Amino acid sequence: MSDDERQIRMAAEAILSGSINSQRSSVTQHSITRTPDIVLSEDLIAGARYNGRMSHVRRSFCLFVTFDLLLTFLMWLICTMIAGQSLKTAFIDQVVHYHIKTSLFDIVMAAICRFTVLLLFYALLYVNHWIIIAISTAATCVFLIAKVFAFDWLSTNQPVFQVLLIITSFVLAWAEAWFFDFRVIPQEIQARNWFRNHPATERSPLIQAVSESRQYSNVDHTSTFFTPMDSDNSDNDDDISRKQGDASMSIPTEVLMSVTALTPYEVDEYKTKASKLLQSCHDLLTSKEWKVECTTTEGDVVSYMELPKPDGRIVKITGVVDAPASTLVDWLFEGIEEQASWNKLVMESMKLQNIDENTDIVYQSTSPQGGGLITARDFIILRHRNKYGDYYISSGVSIPAAGIPNRKHMIRGENGVGCWAAEELSDENSNKCRFTWILNTNLKGWIPQKVVDRTVSTALIDFMTYLRKHLDESEK
Repeated sequence: MSDDERQIRMAAEAILSGSINSQRSSVTQHSITRTPDIVLSEDLIAGARYNGRMSHVRRSFCLFVTFDLLLTFLMWLICTMIAGQSLKTAFIDQVVHYHIKTSLFDIVMAAICRFTVLLLFYALLYVNHWIIIAISTAATCVFLIAKVFAFDWLSTNQPVFQVLLIITSFVLAWAEAWFFDFRVIPQEIQARNWFRNHPATERSPLIQAVSESRQYSNVDHTSTFFTPMDSDNSDNDDDISRKQGDASMSIPTEVLMSVTALTPYEVDEYKTKASKLLQSCHDLLTSKEWKVECTTTEGDVVSYMELPKPDGRIVKITGVVDAPASTLVDWLFEGIEEQASWNKLVMESMKLQNIDENTDIVYQSTSPQGGGLITARDFIILRHRNKYGDYYISSGVSIPAAGIPNRKHMIRGENGVGCWAAEELSDENSNKCRFTWILNTNLKGWIPQKVVDRTVSTALIDFMTYLRKHLDESEK
């Protein structure tokens, strides 16, 4: 194993180990035992390119193509020797005086053509599409089928080896197509989602549990989204690194310059959408479809619900915190621009558009984590707060923002309807409330669903710990 592979494996296992430890410390003996079943697999390493070199799985494919050529030529030699011909005679009869009815060397030529075409496109040009292998396999199959009908079988004393030569060429051509389509392409896509160097091609979000050293994450419900990424730290430092405790992170110029005033039509459209957010959030909060996943030592309950696509699985956590319901939600909503001063997850946070006193559009970006394995991510969020029924709600959803460009080294996140909600306790204790965080995310790209589900649950449990810690420190 190379040094690059070893470093990648150690970094990923360190992150996963931290997630497991945090999870174990938070869940009671009555909770569901949950340990992430993802490890940095050999398949993931095999699909990765290191310093621009060919991936291991693609190199295996090229070796298999070479094996195809050599095996086909060897079997042709065996057929020639069994027929009692010398190589010179066989060359003159089957190559110089070639005829499809008597020559088997055309099968070797077919293997040579496959070898040349496949290595040209998949080794030298590094094409990632299956169309070339599909054409080569289809052409080989057509030729071999025609060969079966055209070959003069009666002229051969022992046709067994001739039959094996044709069958072997047929099987190898299909094996190459299978290997490339079901091994090379999936593993390289999987590896690019984790380790790629160009964010424009990355589409694999993952909600990752935050570390225990961070304080209460007073982030908008859409801000804790991360992506397993490459370990490219050299180019990202100036753009996405942040000193801990720095409260004056500035929003990038490209974001500020792209913000334009909303038209009256856009204002009305956003207000209409925002008003529907509260209804959607209230429906989720009062739904009877939630299923309990686990309970923590603090009495917090983690639940999940399966919705039709594209929403899919959403999760929530509910627990009692020491803060009045209305005050807590107002503070979460109004303190959006101060998050970067204390929340190590949020790198930049600002209001882009203030629609009214209870509705706005915000921009947030998250810092990279795990030594670069989890990349920076930014969000454009429509938020709305108000009281609905018994709940004080700060709702939000990702909105398209074509005018705000995607930033280098950052991926634009996307979330469904979610919220922070607080309700007063029935015992009329004005200093406490029941707090709920609903997290609704539509994940893109390749991420095992079990990994996402377990990591989300861990993040929710940790979040409540940070919330209580931050509230305790604010009272001192």
